[in-house]
Amino acid sequence: MLPPYALPCSHAGLGVDSPLRAEVRDHVAMTEVSSLTGRLLVATPALADPNFDRAVVLLLDHDEEGSLGVVLNRPTPVGVADILAPWAALAGEPGVVFQGGPVSLDSALGVAVVPGGLSGEGGIPSVDSGARPHDDGVEVAGAPAADRAGVQSGDEPLGWRRVHGAIGLVDLEAPPELLAAVLGSLRIFAGYAGWGPGQLEDELVEGAWYVVESEPGDVSSPDPEQLWRAVLRRQRNELAMVATYPDDPSLN
Repeated sequence: MLPPYALPCSHAGLGVDSPLRAEVRDHVAMTEVSSLTGRLLVATPALADPNFDRAVVLLLDHDEEGSLGVVLNRPTPVGVADILAPWAALAGEPGVVFQGGPVSLDSALGVAVVPGGLSGEGGIPSVDSGARPHDDGVEVAGAPAADRAGVQSGDEPLGWRRVHGAIGLVDLEAPPELLAAVLGSLRIFAGYAGWGPGQLEDELVEGAWYVVESEPGDVSSPDPEQLWRAVLRRQRNELAMVATYPDDPSLN
C-alpha cells in the first residue's frame, strides 16, 4: 500500500485505454507488480515529459494500488544544510537537496544505503501519521510509531527501514546520531513521483521506461547528471547502446 503522502499522479499523458492495451497492462501487472520495488525506471529517449527527460527513478513502492519513486538525478541548488541542518553531515556529495518528482515538493524524503550485507527485503512500511512539519517548515516523512518508540524489527538500524537490499528510507524525525555510525550515504529528496493504479503499467506498455536493476551506488552517485548514461552503459544488452543517444537528436 502506498504511504499516506503518496497521491496518485499521471505524468506521461498515457491514460488512453483500449481492450488490447488493457490486456497487455493486466499481464504486466500480474507478472511484475510485486517485483519492481527497488528497481530503476530509466526514461527512454521517447519519453516527452520534461519532468522526466533522462530521468532515473528509484521505485520505493509498487503494487496494485499504485507506485511511488524518487528521481535520482535531479540535484537542486539548495543545500541540505539549508532545510535539514541536522542531517547535512550525513548527506553524500553533492550535499544538496534533490527534486524527487513533481508531487509534494514541500515534503522531504530521506533515502540511504546501509552497507554490510543486511539480509532480507521488504516494501515501504505504512506511515501512521504521514508527513509531519519540520522546524524549518519542510514536511518530513517519518517511520512507524513502533520505530520512534525504539522498537525495530530484524537487524535493521533504528530509524531506517529497508526498501530493497541495502537501500532504505530514513526517519528524518529521528536523531541523526542514531544512524551516523551505520549510514553509507544519504540523499534528501523534495517531492516524489507517483502513479495511480495501472498508470505505470500503461507507461511501460507505451515504452516510456526501461526497467533495470538498481545498485546501492545509484543513490549516492557523485555525478548525478551522468547517472542516466552510466546506468544504461552498465547493461549487458542493447540498452548499453542507448547510452550514446544524443541529447538533441536533431543535431546528429
